Amino acid sequence: MQNPDRILLLLASAYTSSGVTDSNPLSLRSFGPRFLFVLAAVGVLSAVWAQGPAQATVEERLSETEQRLDRTNDRRGLLSQEISALSARIGDYEVQVAALRAEEREVELRLADKQAELDQAEDEFAAAYEELKVLADRLERSLVVLSERLVAIYQSGSTDITDLLLTSADYGELIEQSEYLEHIQNQDETIITRVRDLRNQQQTVVVRLKKAKETIESARDAIAAEEQNLATARQAVQNQQGELVSARAERRSVLDRVDAQAESLEEIQADLQAKIQEQIAAASGLSTLPAGPMSAPSAAGLIWPLDGLFTSGFGYRWGRMHEGIDIAVAEGTPIRAAKGGTVIMASYNGGYGNYTCVDHGSGLSTCYAHQSGFVAAAGQSVDQGQIIGYSGNTGSSTGPHLHFEVRINGAAQDPMGYL
Repeated sequence: MQNPDRILLLLASAYTSSGVTDSNPLSLRSFGPRFLFVLAAVGVLSAVWAQGPAQATVEERLSETEQRLDRTNDRRGLLSQEISALSARIGDYEVQVAALRAEEREVELRLADKQAELDQAEDEFAAAYEELKVLADRLERSLVVLSERLVAIYQSGSTDITDLLLTSADYGELIEQSEYLEHIQNQDETIITRVRDLRNQQQTVVVRLKKAKETIESARDAIAAEEQNLATARQAVQNQQGELVSARAERRSVLDRVDAQAESLEEIQADLQAKIQEQIAAASGLSTLPAGPMSAPSAAGLIWPLDGLFTSGFGYRWGRMHEGIDIAVAEGTPIRAAKGGTVIMASYNGGYGNYTCVDHGSGLSTCYAHQSGFVAAAGQSVDQGQIIGYSGNTGSSTGPHLHFEVRINGAAQDPMGYL
């Protein structure tokens, strides 16, 4: 855009060369039409120049906003990936916790077996201890008897066969004394055998007590070790899981702030786009109105493209199929996209006039006819509720209104079933 001062100089030069000067007032009359043209041209160019920087400023702001929105969306995507990764790791730890809990149940069963073994060992230890006390008492009594017998033998002197023969008066006495001596010897051997058996039993019981004690200590150590290992592992997993949950919550908080920032930038972007379209409409001589409130999405996910008077429904009308609904509104009313998608047509189309169609995917598309002006261009992605054009009276139309269509794989459907 050229500087208006330069334009004025060029026009003044052209005007002076035509012979119109302050010293020649007649020339003003003779070149009046040319002079008026020059003044008109200066006014138009000045207006265009004045409008140029303002629109360029809005476009620059829009470009900057879109760049910031791109960066924000990139950050939002990165945070979403981080949250997904953290959620996956938390899921892994939850699996580990579940595995540890299952192992805990198995250990509890093993601990129950160990406890039963421990109880049995303690019972055996108690029984062996009581048996040992009884044996010790018997052994003590047997040792007393043996000691008394040894004293008696010592006091009675030698009891061998020679002494028996010399001291016996006759054969009968010899027989009687030998039988008595044998009885004494048998009794002595019984006492000695009893003492020996009691001693051996005592040693066996001591071994049993030692084994029972070792079993008890081993069972207790095994129980304590397994409990400690499980407690340590479970605590480590729970700590790590807690840290991941905290990190995910922090990322979610940041993502919420980024989402809010993105929404704010999207609102700014929409406002700037609306201002640019208003400037475009103003430059083309179109009159625009404020956008009405956006309706809530229907069960089919569509919103009303604008708020107006329903004047004609879907079906046969005047002998031909009316493939949409008509909504009467003032010319220049903003039209919103009924759903997000890609603009596949934005051009003049015969009786439809200025006609825009948006592809929403899965065979669903919506179309908007008789517009006074376009906002969205073919190939452009639009969000639900975004302004894509302005209502008008172009094409075969009897007054300003919006003709709205819903199509499935190109076939017209009754829009009321989707709104």
